Amino acid sequence: MYPFAAIVNQEAMKTALLVNLVDPTLGGVLLSGVKGTGKTTAVRSLAALTPEIQVSAACVLRCDPSSPEAQCEACRASGSLEVRTEPMPIVELPLGATEDRVIGTLDVEATLREKRKVFQPGVLADANRGILYIDEVNLLPDHLVDVILDVAAFGVNHIEREGISLVHPSRFVLVGSMNPEEGELRPQLLDRFGLLVQIRAVGDVALRVEVVRRREEYEYRREDFLKRWEPAQEALRRQVSEAKSLLPRVSVSDALLERLSRLAVSLRVDTHRAEIATVKAARARAALQGRSE
Repeated sequence: MYPFAAIVNQEAMKTALLVNLVDPTLGGVLLSGVKGTGKTTAVRSLAALTPEIQVSAACVLRCDPSSPEAQCEACRASGSLEVRTEPMPIVELPLGATEDRVIGTLDVEATLREKRKVFQPGVLADANRGILYIDEVNLLPDHLVDVILDVAAFGVNHIEREGISLVHPSRFVLVGSMNPEEGELRPQLLDRFGLLVQIRAVGDVALRVEVVRRREEYEYRREDFLKRWEPAQEALRRQVSEAKSLLPRVSVSDALLERLSRLAVSLRVDTHRAEIATVKAARARAALQGRSE
């Protein structure tokens, strides 16, 4: 996997992805730009930097042992949960995925035979407490957009099959990428992203040369390349981990909040969501820089 730290330039994109690791409640990010500008590479390489989370060891949904209200039915019923630690997952929505593959399904025969709900997890279960990445999100079929909108809004996924129903938690950071030349994104889905980054190819000749040089080294001398970038990767992992710990102590001044609200009014922004997302992003960025204000 290409190292996140080795991506040349594109600081806005990298910052937007990192602040969502620090604060998963920010609302995710939409990366918009033509093909070949590193969007998918950046998202996939983020997997090496994701912080570790505590999960219910026996649960395929990675339920949070410390949050009963966000647990599945089985975890709530079990009382005491065995806990393990694992990295926050990144799940990519496959191209051409069916609705059952996205939502998941019940194995009706096994459910009737075993007299308990036998769940076949879908993408929305796999992405619980992680990142759901949708490449070419503007080309996603409308029926899947509707499903993802519902789940993103409420944090739960409902499955109904043959008169049997199941509800499970599905809380994720939504990351999308798109080429605007291939079509616009539905406004309802656009509204679910906390941040938008417009990405363009690097314009500086020396930086473009460096992009090609690093890619060549990754392709043909991969072991040496990964070894050379591992210290920078480890530094980023520590930075994200320390920022998550610092985040609850980061304060935002009333003067800054007032300035932000004045900006929103001057731009005729009708919703408060823009200000909330901006404050969350600013706090997470401050934490990444080691600042408590």
